[in-house]
Amino acid sequence: MALSIAIVGLPNVGKSTLFKTLTKKEVLIANYPFATIDPNVGVVLVPDERVEKLWEFSNKSALPHRQAGKKIFATVEFVDIAGLVKGASEGEGLGNKFLANIRETDAIVYILRAFKNDDIINTQNDINPLRDKEILDVELILKDLETLEKYKTKDAKETAAVNKAIECLKQQKLLVEQSWTTDEIAILKNFQLLTLKPRLYVLNGTQADADQHWPNAPQNTLAMNIAEEYESAAFTKEERIGLGLPAESGLDALIRKSYELLGLLTFLTTGEDETRAWTIHKGDKAPQAGGAIHSDFEKTFIKAEVIFWEDLLKAGSYGKARETGLIRTEGKEYVVKDGDVIEIKHG
Repeated sequence: MALSIAIVGLPNVGKSTLFKTLTKKEVLIANYPFATIDPNVGVVLVPDERVEKLWEFSNKSALPHRQAGKKIFATVEFVDIAGLVKGASEGEGLGNKFLANIRETDAIVYILRAFKNDDIINTQNDINPLRDKEILDVELILKDLETLEKYKTKDAKETAAVNKAIECLKQQKLLVEQSWTTDEIAILKNFQLLTLKPRLYVLNGTQADADQHWPNAPQNTLAMNIAEEYESAAFTKEERIGLGLPAESGLDALIRKSYELLGLLTFLTTGEDETRAWTIHKGDKAPQAGGAIHSDFEKTFIKAEVIFWEDLLKAGSYGKARETGLIRTEGKEYVVKDGDVIEIKHG
């Protein structure tokens, strides 16, 4: 499945620097509001040591005449959108132009300023991440209200769900934080509402900055010194440790938290031709994993041969894994686990 995440924030909070660091793609970074006018889109590989190790496992017996198989990581698409200001939903700043781009994404990352630097222009008078978050919230709420209030239908269930959502929005409540029935969610998802999308808050600054300026931040918050991440983007894990930096980069933490936020997991396939990471939702069953590989595999699913990735490596070969009973045969009701190596048998 393709995963897409929007990066939003007020002007000059570090969005474009983060995007450049994430994607290694050159984008316009300037010290003035609205430097980014059109959305920048970049695809990022999801770091995964399991892919590396399984690829080595599957290619260890490669002969000079056999080309090593492909190594394919899961990916995340990040969309960097122009800086938002208060009143954007009514045309202030760059107005509504960027809001339509968010509709196509699965989740939203708010970049909130927690650092102090007098050399960088701030559109607000002081450092206050919670206030900045609320500015972003209000603009997205107003846009969703505009969308829903235009909608007319004679269907009673749709009308009830839409009216309930409108009432929440008028109370300045994010829809993603409210309780909905399965039917209501199905109806509201048709509108691609901005406030129905899960969100992650990135405080641009040190952990000390984050603790000072938003001490009671919610769990889906990550402190990240974006300027430092930009400077250390090319460092290996060992180099980071040697320099006294955390082994996990802030960018890796952002991708990991994004997976957690959206309830995603990774299963793997490996062989001489290809080692690949596949992304599905937690709770998905074996046929749905087959569908991630090819839509026909879900329809014609027979069974799945499953082994945990570390068990396969310890066995040393598929043959040994079979001999010792580590490879299991699972049916249609098997719930896939993160790190499963799966071979789908289909008709």
